[in-house]
Amino acid sequence: MKIALLVLLGLVVGALGGAALGIGAGLAWAQLFGTTGFEGYGGILVFFTFMPLGAAIGGLGGALLFGVIAIRDAEIALEQEPARRRDR
Repeated sequence: MKIALLVLLGLVVGALGGAALGIGAGLAWAQLFGTTGFEGYGGILVFFTFMPLGAAIGGLGGALLFGVIAIRDAEIALEQEPARRRDR
C-alpha cells in the first residue's frame, strides 16, 4: 500500500513539476524561434503542446522515480537486530 501511495504522490508531483517546466520550455521555444503572436498562437502552442507534454513526461518520471525509491526502501530492513554481546 505504501508503494502505491508513493507512486501516486510521484505522479502528482511529477506532473506539476513537468507542467511548469513545459511552460518554461514552451515560452523559450516561442522566443527563440519567433513564434507569431497573431490571435494568441504563441500561447496556444505553449499551453496546448508544451504544458501537456511536460506534465505527461514529468508524471511518468516522478511515478517511476518514487516507485523505485519505495521498492528499494521496502527491500531494506528498517529494524536492525540488536548487537550480540561477546562473552569472553
